[in-house]
Amino acid sequence: MRWSPGAALAALALLLTLPYDAVSYAAGERARGAAQPDPRPAGQDRPFGAECRSSVVASHVVAYCHNPYPETDRVRLHIECDRWWDIDSDSRPVAAGPAMTVRLTGRCWKEVRGVWISHQR
Repeated sequence: MRWSPGAALAALALLLTLPYDAVSYAAGERARGAAQPDPRPAGQDRPFGAECRSSVVASHVVAYCHNPYPETDRVRLHIECDRWWDIDSDSRPVAAGPAMTVRLTGRCWKEVRGVWISHQR
């Protein structure tokens, strides 16, 4: 197969106007079907983490966490109490499996200063 000078010039102009990523993809081994290792650690590219909502009524805290993702999320409820003598608390980790909703509860003796939920793979 012979290329005419005009066709070769058009191909070169097209190659030079492509974005860098497209050029490296077209010219690289992936264009020939060879598998490339993923440089990211396993599981880091997928979305993760249950969606949580908490409510405080007087000194009682209730949180609901729903996990819409296929990986289990271990959630913990953390409560900071307002009074200096009132003991802050952290719940034990609760596994929220795929498509599962879990309920976390806790309380202070008096007022609640802050509530947050931590997530762990």
